[in-house]
Amino acid sequence: MSKIVIALGGNALGNTAEEQLDKSQLAAKSIVDLIVMGNQVIIAHGNGPQVGHIRLAFERCYKDGMAPLMPFPECTAMSQGYIGYHLQQSIDEELVARGYDEVPVVAMLTQVVVDENDPAFQHPTKPVGGYYSEAEAKHLMETTGCPYAEDSGRGWRRVVPSPRPIDIYEKITLKTLVDAGQVVIACGGGGIPVVYRGKRYMGVDAVIDKDFAAAKLADLVNADIFIILTAVDRIYLNYNKPNQEEIAEMDAAVAAAYIEAGHFAPGSILPKVQAACLFVEGGKNRKAIVGSLDKASLALNGKSGTIIR
Repeated sequence: MSKIVIALGGNALGNTAEEQLDKSQLAAKSIVDLIVMGNQVIIAHGNGPQVGHIRLAFERCYKDGMAPLMPFPECTAMSQGYIGYHLQQSIDEELVARGYDEVPVVAMLTQVVVDENDPAFQHPTKPVGGYYSEAEAKHLMETTGCPYAEDSGRGWRRVVPSPRPIDIYEKITLKTLVDAGQVVIACGGGGIPVVYRGKRYMGVDAVIDKDFAAAKLADLVNADIFIILTAVDRIYLNYNKPNQEEIAEMDAAVAAAYIEAGHFAPGSILPKVQAACLFVEGGKNRKAIVGSLDKASLALNGKSGTIIR
């Protein structure tokens, strides 16, 4: 039996609650495939479109004077709650349908610790929420104190930092649940970002990359395998070019050389490769796999996906 951490992309879960539930049920089939093979599975997930919708709803209510503006950590917590609910329900239903009634599934709110001195806090770059005109954005900056920036000619959006995770606040609870054989859903959306101030942890406006958070999760539970499920079957060199070349397997040193050569797109496959390398370099006999959701079991058997050792 292998202990496996799966990082599931938020974009793979759709844009509405109804679509998300449908896609959670599809994801559950691939996840349960790995469980019935005898593996212990822990799931992390993104929240890209979902937390943006939550933030946008509060921004519009705030603009119309209908509600206060919701702090970003609370928006992340909300997204963890309803994505976790859908995944928990879907995985449980799939387990029961296959006769695994006694396998418990739990989704937990997860705070992920970041360093307040992380350079990312000086350079917020992650766009979230809705699009605004320059005048509207300047008014929001004046009234809320939050930074906004122009986003690829489409309008102005709120930008937040994206610091690296350094710890998981609930790691003792997390390990206890994993050791008890439960299927745990944690670190949703990269986790609720918190920093230590004085004698307490406090939420901060930031977005932690879900692949880095999942890699930290995999390290803390001492996983054997870290699987990042995305929209492509494998990692490619020269992606979408005539000389495109798929990579079936590489070690972390080769991956680092490809990164240095600029082969992987920032904000797309690059953080996945970086997170995979962090995990495999953090312990012995570890491997990471980057592959597509519908071929998760094939990737585990080396028939799909890219293996990084």
